[in-house]
Amino acid sequence: MGWQLGLWAALSTLTLSTLSTAADPYRERALQLMAKTPLIDGHNDLPWQLRSKFNNQLDKVDLITLEGTHTNINKIKEGRLAVQFWAAFAPCGTQDKDAMRHTLEQIDVIHRMCQKYPANLTLARSSQDIYKAFTEKKTASLIGVEGGHSIDSSLGALRTLYHLGVRYMTLTHSCNTPWVDNWLVDTGSHPSENNGLSNFGVRVIKEMNRLGMMVDLAHVSEQVMKEALKVSEAPVIFSHSSAYGVCPHKRNVPDKVLKLLKEKEGIVMVNFYNDYVSCSTTANLSQVADHFDYIRKVAGARVIGFGGDYDGVERVPKDLEDVSKYPNLVAELLRRNWTDTEVRMALGENLLRVLKKVEEVRTPW
Repeated sequence: MGWQLGLWAALSTLTLSTLSTAADPYRERALQLMAKTPLIDGHNDLPWQLRSKFNNQLDKVDLITLEGTHTNINKIKEGRLAVQFWAAFAPCGTQDKDAMRHTLEQIDVIHRMCQKYPANLTLARSSQDIYKAFTEKKTASLIGVEGGHSIDSSLGALRTLYHLGVRYMTLTHSCNTPWVDNWLVDTGSHPSENNGLSNFGVRVIKEMNRLGMMVDLAHVSEQVMKEALKVSEAPVIFSHSSAYGVCPHKRNVPDKVLKLLKEKEGIVMVNFYNDYVSCSTTANLSQVADHFDYIRKVAGARVIGFGGDYDGVERVPKDLEDVSKYPNLVAELLRRNWTDTEVRMALGENLLRVLKKVEEVRTPW
């Protein structure tokens, strides 16, 4: 009788496991798609966590199993995260002081992350580097500077950042610079200093186009969104923003801008921060998927990507607790009748298209 009970228990476990897999064919399909198309995320603040928790001393950190963050290498693998734009962030309080030093130190720690974990992370500077990393089963690591105050109103500094591997710059963070207004202007809590973009702000965008650096409009005012879309010769991105039509938060993108973005073939990489997802302190995976659905309805599937903002926010949705959970969201999109083609575009094809176009617009020295 004992062996019969043991056999029955083993068979029951096997049956439950089989039923579990069969019960969610969408997840299996999601994993198959993610094996063929690189998942690209537009914004992760792990470098800031390394600064705030460890003063960028990587010898004190094991990134494979790091706890207390949304991101570590084991979670990256579980989440099938193929490409990550790491944020090189300097707080607004460093503006007109030591913003450039802070930014360089954050770029340095991203380089050192890749050097310390070469089997897992590889620094990428181009679309071709992304494809190469994907074939090698490494996470391509690109750099985005979060805040135009980091260049201290210097085109020479901007060029230097490009040479160090920066492939997008967010024009502002949550502060105005001398040449561009931030999103808080639209809330009435900050005064407008430039009525959008100043003449120098236009020069910054044109120089980014010439260099081959993507223009990121997360954190800017609506007026800046519209002006930048007119000025830029290349498609622009929102590296970590969501849909204003779902959650009317000023960090999100309004419908009229989504339609302009479609015309310019840009991309909105959906943010997972609860406050931008549900306009409250709590949110869930389904509400994040609502943003994907809404943007697809307004502007089409060609303008959508992933921009989780992990490790840069305090609150993330249920079932998207860390970077290991991306397959949950991909499965949910499939459950909502997204086609394989649409999912592949959102996973990475849209961002790769934008990056390739930015590379084409680039003017050689």
